[in-house]
Parts: sequence; structure tokens; C-alpha cells
Amino acid sequence: MKVISQRELELPDAVIGKLLEIVVEDKSIISISAGEPDFLAPKPIRDYTKRIVDKATHYGAPQGNIELREAICKKLKKDNKIKADPDNILVTCGSQEAIFVAMLTSLDVADQIIVPNPSYLVYVPAIELVNGVPIFLELKEEENWRIDVDKLRKLIDKKKTHGIIVNTPSNPLGSVLDRKILEEIADIAVENDLYIFSDEAYEKLIYGKKHVSVGSLNGMEEYTITFQSFSKTYAMCGYRLGYAVGPKKLISAMNKVSHYVTLSAPTISQLVGIKALSISNKYIEKMRMEYDRRRRFIVKRLNEIGLVTKMPYGAFYTFSNIKNVTRKDSYKFAKELLNKCKVAVVPGTEFGKFGEGYIRCSYATELNKIKIAMDRIEKFVKKA
Repeated sequence: MKVISQRELELPDAVIGKLLEIVVEDKSIISISAGEPDFLAPKPIRDYTKRIVDKATHYGAPQGNIELREAICKKLKKDNKIKADPDNILVTCGSQEAIFVAMLTSLDVADQIIVPNPSYLVYVPAIELVNGVPIFLELKEEENWRIDVDKLRKLIDKKKTHGIIVNTPSNPLGSVLDRKILEEIADIAVENDLYIFSDEAYEKLIYGKKHVSVGSLNGMEEYTITFQSFSKTYAMCGYRLGYAVGPKKLISAMNKVSHYVTLSAPTISQLVGIKALSISNKYIEKMRMEYDRRRRFIVKRLNEIGLVTKMPYGAFYTFSNIKNVTRKDSYKFAKELLNKCKVAVVPGTEFGKFGEGYIRCSYATELNKIKIAMDRIEKFVKKA
């Protein structure tokens, strides 16, 4: 009898996928769980998509349309202070594919990657699917979810550690790493000849802080693989378009591997990506300002309810401590909140074991719905 691979059987069941199914089926549920903008892509992008359909029915170049890669290079130089040419760029089906292909390309069996925890739920499965080993670096609320570089150093095994994952702004924490911490992480990477895998999908969604790309730091070009996406900045999740920038040797190897994963990113998305990089910043800023308005409201309300919540400075998530209001674990809390009060949030354990005792809320949801959700959560907590 044929069986499913042990590798697949050991993958965690993603709660977010189940939540999405329930939310779609039950329209009475207010979801503050989604990890995608509630905005449509800006009108110039949508209009351009309609105009170019006839040009987009064939395969695109596997490494990415050359015009798109050239446009990305200009964007990287201007926005991220990263110097790159088209050979340093691989265009992918979202940054999630780029992360997986990077792991598939750079890791051998039992190679270790240091992963902040809590962190984006894709990192650990991507490492484990290629038989690598995630080593968890605990992030703490009382330390403002910052990476402790002394703890990071202690986790490095000279023979086994292959790289470090950095995510700024962070999903789910909303934290933004400053230049000083990134410089210290960069020094550690150089000293130990490690890659830094830098996930910067939320780079444009920052409030009162400044985004710094670790790949822009002196001497880090050969040590850093930066992952970026069109999904969050341009509300283009459905287009499935992202990219990786890194050393030419690694990008060439990733391009070779990606042939056997997706062959190429969608042609229509690549053409639209060129357009997206040319539109006025006012469209992005309009979305960011609305997220900021929601951010300040939701953090205030969550703290009033008793769910202690640090102010996030990036992305569009809050990560709230539920320990003061319930003895339930985060999964049971989220499940009962969904069943009894019709509000969908994500349990913190979805982002790693150190996420226990927390829930993630998304403010990529219109403000009126957030207000109703907060009122429902308040009633739920009072009865808990």
C-alpha cells in the first residue's frame, strides 16, 4: 500500500488555512486574522492588468523578465541602498517561493538555521522539508521582541550552523530591527561565515521607524539573501510576485532549482510588476496611513480589554498577551472566540512554541469591522 512521506506527515497543520476556510463559509464571522491587505491593488495597476492580457499568455523568462529585474535593481538602489545588477535577482511566485528555493539550494542534510521564535510560520517547514534543522532563538515581550545578539552567538555551532533568518518588519510581532542590531548580526554572520536570510516583505509598512536592509550594510553583499514581495506594498497578493536578491553564485543556483519548482513567475504578474514599480508613492502612502490609523485604535482597545499589546512599528499585526485574562492556551482561546463570538484571530503557537500565551490580530481589516471585533472580544474576555 502506498503511503504519504514521513516528511509530509511531520509538517504542522496550519491553523490559518483552516481559519480562511471557515471565514469564507460563514459570513457572520469578522476576521482579524488575515495576512493580506483589504485594499485592492492601486487603480493604475488594475487598469494596466486589463490592457496587457494578450501579451501575457506565454511562459516568462525563468529568472525573471529582464526589464523587471532592471527595475528592481533601481528600486533596491533607491529604497534599500542595495547595489545589484539583474544577475543578482531571481523573480519568484511570491517571496514565499523564494524562501523555500533558497533553503532548497543552500542547505544540506542536518545543516542548521537559526530562526527567531515567534516568527513567520513558513520558515520552519521550509527548513525541515529540505532536511535542515531549525534552531530557535527565543524572542521575549519584555525585551520588545528584539533579537538578543548574545543569545544568538551562543546558538552558533561552528560545524553545523549555516545561516540566520532575520524578519524586519516582523510578522507576527510588528517589531522593526534598528541599524545597530542589524550591524551586530552582520558581524556575527561574517565572523562565522553564515548567510543571513532577510525577509523584508513589509518594508514599506512602517510607522515612526526607519527600515534598514541588512544587505545594504558594508561588506554584506556576499552574505545576505534578501526576500521582498509585491504582495503587501502594492496589495498584489493574488498576483503571486516576489523576488530574491543575493550573491550571483547563489542566485544562479536558485534559478536552476526554481526551474523544477515553478519554472517561472506568471508572465502577466511580471509585466504588472514593472508597472507597479513606476507608480506614485502616494498609493502606498494612502494605504500605510490608513493602517496607521487602525494600528493606534486596535492597540488602545486591546490594552483596555486587558490583552497586553506592545505597539507595533511595522507590518499590520498586533501580538497580544492573553495570560492576564484567561488560563486557556492560545489555540483554545482562539477557537472559543471563533465559535462563541464569531471573531477570527490566530493563536500565537502558529508562530512557534514561544508564541504560546498570545494571539495575533491583523489590522488589514476595515476600521468598522475592527471596532465590532474589539467589542465582541471584550464581552468574551469578561465571561472567560
